[in-house]
Amino acid sequence: MSLVSPVISLPDELSQKSVKLGIMASGSGTNFEAVAQAIADKQLNAEIKVLIYNNPQAKVKSRAEKWQVPSVLINHREYRQREALDQKIVNTLQEYDVQWVVMAGWMRIVTKVLLDNFPDRIINIHPSLLPSFKGINAIEQAFRAQVKITGCTVHLVNLEVDSGQIIMQAAVPILSDDTLETLHARIQVQEHLILPQAISLAVNNCPDN
Repeated sequence: MSLVSPVISLPDELSQKSVKLGIMASGSGTNFEAVAQAIADKQLNAEIKVLIYNNPQAKVKSRAEKWQVPSVLINHREYRQREALDQKIVNTLQEYDVQWVVMAGWMRIVTKVLLDNFPDRIINIHPSLLPSFKGINAIEQAFRAQVKITGCTVHLVNLEVDSGQIIMQAAVPILSDDTLETLHARIQVQEHLILPQAISLAVNNCPDN
């Protein structure tokens, strides 16, 4: 586990393995953009092969267009079973020759269908210092609990929600005058910093990549 501050930089690109990424997102796509920007800045040796999004109104689609990344809508409402949804996702990721999967605000629970096809190669970012405040509304959970420090975590995905091996974390203090909105904004800043770094760490520490 790594606990980082904003001043930590990414490894030199030449020391990194190149990786083909598939990104899954459900919302505005700010973490998608952070990864794309890190690649453009040569801080992450990767290529985003495809964006998969499940919400037809998700703003992440326009971000993908900006970065000229192909996007595929896979609307979960059209699938009665999670396994069927995940099989469609797997088929799409394989079609685009994806090696690692990044869940950057993907608001769906995944199944063995997806996990078994990308074993130990699915990364998620969660807005709390896991193992505290798992699941939905994590920022609100921390805010209501009146803890003094929260943050964000990048971890490998397994069947138990928000319970996979932690790759990297960043701490964010909860200030006396914070609102949910201001706290969320400061956590997002840290998410954008650590997600590209965590992808690099995970890929470079994987012996079979």
